[in-house]
Amino acid sequence: MSRINMAAVAPETYQAVLGLEKYIRTNLDHTVLELVKLRASMLNGCAFCVDMHSRDALAAGESSRRLFAVAAWREAPFFDERERTALALTDAVTRLGEHGVPDEVWDAAAKVWSEKELADLLVAIATINVWNRISVSTRNEPPLEV
Repeated sequence: MSRINMAAVAPETYQAVLGLEKYIRTNLDHTVLELVKLRASMLNGCAFCVDMHSRDALAAGESSRRLFAVAAWREAPFFDERERTALALTDAVTRLGEHGVPDEVWDAAAKVWSEKELADLLVAIATINVWNRISVSTRNEPPLEV
């Protein structure tokens, strides 16, 4: 059971994060966005978000095979160069360690994404990490029935 309903208790905060979400939805490729959301949610152990983004991606026409492969994207042959660099950047930003995002990860992404696209991708990764941290902290669970 959820510890707190953020939308009800802190609606301004919830709306601020939702504003980032709305911006990203209109400024980043939908397929890449769902892959990024799913990967970050897997890394963060956010069952609510893994469930939601898996369902959203399937509803948008993504294959279950590619979605399952997000867990092992480096070994899977199903992702193009832009998707791979987006997933690598997602891993690096989500697992942000003491040395930050490695140059090789950033440079690879910068070769296939424009500066504006890279900025939007970075905001998308940061935003899903905010949602994950809220959901994990509040113990937000996926619905048993959809």
